[in-house]
Amino acid sequence: MDIGIDLGTANVLAYVKGKGIVLREPSVVAVDKDTNRVLAVGEEAKRMIGRTPGNIQAIRPLRDGVIANYDITETMLRHFIEKIVGHSFVFRPRIIICIPSGATMVEQRAVQEAAEQAGARHTQLIEEPLAAAMGAGLDIVEPCGSMVIDIGGGTTDIAVISLGGIVNSDSLRIAGDKFDEDIIAYIKREFNMMIGERTAEEVKMQVGAAFPDARNETLDVRGRDLLSGLPKTVTITTAQAAEALEQSVSRIVDCVKKVLEETPPELSADIMDRGIIMTGGGSMLYGLDELIRRETEIPTVLADDPLSCVALGCGKALDTFGKFDGKAALNTKK
Repeated sequence: MDIGIDLGTANVLAYVKGKGIVLREPSVVAVDKDTNRVLAVGEEAKRMIGRTPGNIQAIRPLRDGVIANYDITETMLRHFIEKIVGHSFVFRPRIIICIPSGATMVEQRAVQEAAEQAGARHTQLIEEPLAAAMGAGLDIVEPCGSMVIDIGGGTTDIAVISLGGIVNSDSLRIAGDKFDEDIIAYIKREFNMMIGERTAEEVKMQVGAAFPDARNETLDVRGRDLLSGLPKTVTITTAQAAEALEQSVSRIVDCVKKVLEETPPELSADIMDRGIIMTGGGSMLYGLDELIRRETEIPTVLADDPLSCVALGCGKALDTFGKFDGKAALNTKK
């Protein structure tokens, strides 16, 4: 069996050849701190974030697109692989895993070894922008420039692709999670109120925007007053959410411009014709495609299913298992 895994900071998606996407779970593991026993993985563990008793900790083992806790990542991968393959493990699967384009050799090795310890027969790595481009339906093999912006939970990968390889790319450790942190910090600073990760994510989705006049929404947000310690409700507007996100969003836009500046002129002409395609959950921030279109003067569109693009691209890469050596795969290990 061949499996393609989008090992994301926020979610893990798995694609099985011939079946499509068979698994979509949050990258969260709940652990009992006293015994180090794993209590829940995925959706069940995510529901526990911010709501656990003292001895239970909900851990996100991936940070900024790379492994922050090796043992927990291995446990999580083993759990997901068993869920897909079954407990028998008679046939150990071959796996393609996505990694950010800026991952170091040490980070790549950690991902490979975690997958192999979790039960993979053979692991191959593919850079996220390549998988995202394939999943979005771009023909990356032809000698024609395509530009992809993949904004996930932990990293933003921006790449210009031609002839099946990455011509020019950059990776930022700013994405969906950083947007949530910005909102938490803003509400703490402006309203003296503490909110949790899940509430911040809700603010981002309901009223968040890349620029203040993108839309006009309001949301009542509940949290803890830092002065009195009591529960408190405040109303957040789109303008306030956009102000909270301004710095992170402008860094992403600057990075897009930088990649465009370093792109060979022939490929720049192709990108002007074909436009920029955006993938990943973070790219769904309201008005972000419009802002990039304004700033670069290049048509920018959101992929049809931004959340699944990388996993779908992994699935397409399974058909050419082994052919990505030296191009998409940064390293292979048998």
